[in-house]
Amino acid sequence: MIVAGLDVGSLTAKAVILDGEKILASHLQQVRSRPEEAAVEVMGKAVAAAGLAMADVACVVGTGYGRSRILFANDTISEIACHGKGASWLLPSVRTIIDVGGQDAKAIRVDETGRVVRYVYNDKCASGTGRFLEVMAEALELKIEDMGEISFKATSPVRITNQCVVFAETEVISMVNSGSKIPDVISGLHTAMANRISSMVKGIGGVEREVTMAGGVAKNKGIYTALEEALGVKMVPMALDPQLNGAVGAALFAREAMITRGDVPGAGVFQGDFCKGS
Repeated sequence: MIVAGLDVGSLTAKAVILDGEKILASHLQQVRSRPEEAAVEVMGKAVAAAGLAMADVACVVGTGYGRSRILFANDTISEIACHGKGASWLLPSVRTIIDVGGQDAKAIRVDETGRVVRYVYNDKCASGTGRFLEVMAEALELKIEDMGEISFKATSPVRITNQCVVFAETEVISMVNSGSKIPDVISGLHTAMANRISSMVKGIGGVEREVTMAGGVAKNKGIYTALEEALGVKMVPMALDPQLNGAVGAALFAREAMITRGDVPGAGVFQGDFCKGS
């Protein structure tokens, strides 16, 4: 039974093709101005990578900020549930998932079945999100993907006092103009962001092991290390690209729906292809 999960977020679109317990293929790309077009494109590339045709996929479940724009999805499910489901399947021992994406951050607690039991998220302020790092990278005239490695060269990390992105940017520029070294500034930014995320984790009652991190920011080794220090735990890394976790969870929901219901009420132009029943 071949199913698919799509996670269309604020910055990237991700697709995972699943056959039973095996991930056949995946694809990740930037979201353009029209999420519905990104959904079609990322799905097409994932299907092609699996050596399949669209008609071979029995069911598609969408998630993420743009899930309502996935016109061919048979169902949509919140990213909270999908991240919990995906992480639990990939790492059965995990009980706490920290997902940091482009526009929000989430702390999720799951039980042994992957069911979400508590969660908290920040989507009102860019502090603690990928957008925070993006703004700082632009201010420092760096590539965001280089920030992690640069931070490890710090010898005397600075302390960032402002949590607001606008004021933090001004503070960072002032520090650089005053002679602070770039690695020290980036390390200070990572620590400030990690502390912000750590305080959010307290909103679900604190850390329950094991802990993993999902989302694009998990690829930043500097943030990953700073967050481990802030939480006081050694996190379990994902063997799969952490940005794909939500799409994995969506695919698992698609598989579950096909097994338990034999069908998923569909809506969209590809309904006939994607909702075949079991």
